Amino acid sequence: MERKKVALGMSGGVDSSLCAHLLREQGFEVTGVYLECWRAPGCRSEEDRKDALQVALSLNLPFKVLDFKQAYRDRVVEYFFNEYEAGRTPNPDVMCNKEIKFGLFYDWAMENGFDYVATGHYAKSEAGLLKIPKDQHKDQTYFLCQLTKDQVEHTLFPLANILKDDVRKEAKLRNLHVSDKKDSVGICFIGDINVHEFLHERLGENPGEVINTKGEVIGRHEGLWFYTIGQRHGFEIDKKTVVKLDNGETIIKQNIPPFYVIKKLPATNQLVVGFGAETYADELRVTQLHWIDDNMAESILEKNLMVRIRHTGKLIDCSLVRNEDDTWLAKLSEPTKGIAEGQAAVFYHQGDDGVVCLGGGIISS
Repeated sequence: MERKKVALGMSGGVDSSLCAHLLREQGFEVTGVYLECWRAPGCRSEEDRKDALQVALSLNLPFKVLDFKQAYRDRVVEYFFNEYEAGRTPNPDVMCNKEIKFGLFYDWAMENGFDYVATGHYAKSEAGLLKIPKDQHKDQTYFLCQLTKDQVEHTLFPLANILKDDVRKEAKLRNLHVSDKKDSVGICFIGDINVHEFLHERLGENPGEVINTKGEVIGRHEGLWFYTIGQRHGFEIDKKTVVKLDNGETIIKQNIPPFYVIKKLPATNQLVVGFGAETYADELRVTQLHWIDDNMAESILEKNLMVRIRHTGKLIDCSLVRNEDDTWLAKLSEPTKGIAEGQAAVFYHQGDDGVVCLGGGIISS
């Protein structure tokens, strides 16, 4: 029987490196592919590429480097800056998966005769469904909400049934030199950068007023793009600020709990802050909603839906109703805080054999 050909995205980390071994052991014909997307001072791309190559050579795997630097800058980095400038909080990892890993890389693999692509994501592909993996703490289905059914069917996730701790153990058993390498953090392909400095370098500052939920000016901010919903620092509150609590009590600034960002108003360049119940909401609006399986779109609304508003965030029971303007209203079973415009709202359903990721959209005002 002819072996199935797999293009494995290799980042140089322990997850994708172990995937190379697992796929080879399972009898696949594997080609290692390193996606070069970012080069800048302090970037680990050169080290990561060498680590990926070393693993491929140890297994005698063909190894390719695909140069997606310009596309990544155009489709992911520009989106990142544009969203922040517009007063929203983007999710570059969702966009990177859509445009790069399961856009350009996936298309390259299919055009070059591969049967599957594979990645080191913690997710499960089963019968055309995208499911939460065994390691629920590492679950990355949130970032994969823009995949299509066809992409899910042609993608392998070798870590679907492995816990992260066991990944490192298995890597050591196979003498992988990256078994103890630290996991990458921060923005996809860019890494652990200071987002404030990254934004300041491109967008500069644009000072404005900080207001409370009553519209009263109580402080100053450096620029709306430096803040995200739920943030409780980085803005200045006037020392003489007086606050009236829900119970009618009036107190001065130094005696009140910390303020949290609850909204950004780009039209007036104002940052709205609050605390307590003011930071919670029990519904959210969603635009650009994408279902992984379009054929399930009608039946999806009849399911017991759950929504997640951040990576590895709590799955919250919800109902979903389409509005006349083709946006959707998700009503939550319990109030939650940190609902940020521009972030992804990803929907799930408890299936017969695991939790299924149905797709997602963008949280809007």
